Amino acid sequence: MCELLGMSANVPTDICFSFAGLVRRGGGTGPHGDGWGIAFYDGKACRTFHDPQASADSEIARFVRAYPIKSRIAISHIRRANRGRVSLENTHPFTRELWGRSWTFAHNGQLKGVKQRPLAHYRPIGTTDSEHAFCWMLDQLRTIWREAPPQAALDRAIRDLSRELATLGVFNLLLSDSRSLYCHCSTRLALLTRRAPFGQATLIDDDIKVDFATETTPNDVVTVVATRPLTSDEQWTELGHGAFLALRGGEVVG
Repeated sequence: MCELLGMSANVPTDICFSFAGLVRRGGGTGPHGDGWGIAFYDGKACRTFHDPQASADSEIARFVRAYPIKSRIAISHIRRANRGRVSLENTHPFTRELWGRSWTFAHNGQLKGVKQRPLAHYRPIGTTDSEHAFCWMLDQLRTIWREAPPQAALDRAIRDLSRELATLGVFNLLLSDSRSLYCHCSTRLALLTRRAPFGQATLIDDDIKVDFATETTPNDVVTVVATRPLTSDEQWTELGHGAFLALRGGEVVG
């Protein structure tokens, strides 16, 4: 299975610390060595980095770790292939445009029969079940609304589509449209919110410690979502089976 990492913050924030822990699991402390990717949002668009090599050995991953790109929303994924060959086009997160915004999708799990669902507007580039599911979700949203709907209606629609896909198998999801970070848990996701008073944190998978009190302001709020907790000295909350969350500005809003 793959592993996910997402961040939602109320101010532009770098994800270098958490990403360093995830990278080690991609062929270092973990078996997820079949490629990786990360997307950072800047306004309505995002910049992405992908590599079919193991993240623990990737020069691109080393660059991302060392270069503090600040963003309010970020999504990352390390892959352990089960459907689709190891290749650049099969690395998550996947991106598409809808209603003039960049949408980003990363998924952990298998979805039996998802490729039997017809597609109208979007087509996969690779061969994974995940990318087909992403294209199907956006197709459904585009069919319902020609223009972006009210936020509450969009939140409900993404929740309902996520739960429908979860009936096909395991659907651990991170999804963003540049405004919200959506999370769906089928089997395993953990959440951590950092806010004042900030303290120290130590990575489980690397010998790195950070004192967030020296890196933040009292008004900062940052929520991190990961397949498994990344730090050993913070209180993570395990999401339950079927849980769906919408995050904006670092806060859970739905």
